[in-house]
Amino acid sequence: MKKLILTFVFVAVAQFGFAQEDAAFKKDVLKVLTLNGSAGQIDAAKKQVLGMIPEDKQASFLVEFDGIIAKINDATAKVYMEEYTKEDVKAMIAFYESPIGKKINEKSAAVTEKSQAAMQDVTADVQALMAKYMQE
Repeated sequence: MKKLILTFVFVAVAQFGFAQEDAAFKKDVLKVLTLNGSAGQIDAAKKQVLGMIPEDKQASFLVEFDGIIAKINDATAKVYMEEYTKEDVKAMIAFYESPIGKKINEKSAAVTEKSQAAMQDVTADVQALMAKYMQE
């Protein structure tokens, strides 16, 4: 019986240690998602969508939108944790905290906005091409 209790305690302590380690890893991954410009891209999308929402409903919209973004960040963090090692994530943080990494983050919203505008022109071309070949 003592061995069973001791084994249970050992497993519980190990699980707690792994949970803390995973929490620290997830915290680092979420930091990467902030540092890599993802937040700027989301802000650009939020700004664009917010313009379509009536002003009296924008505050409520933002609360719900931010909840959805939190779910997206959690799902993305899970993918990063599956695909990258802790060392990879630490290296990413170091890069994004460097001068060029900071510049990438600072410019991400503007790059996203300009890229979306450029893609709108291309989207019209692709739609026209599809329409041409879909007619039979």
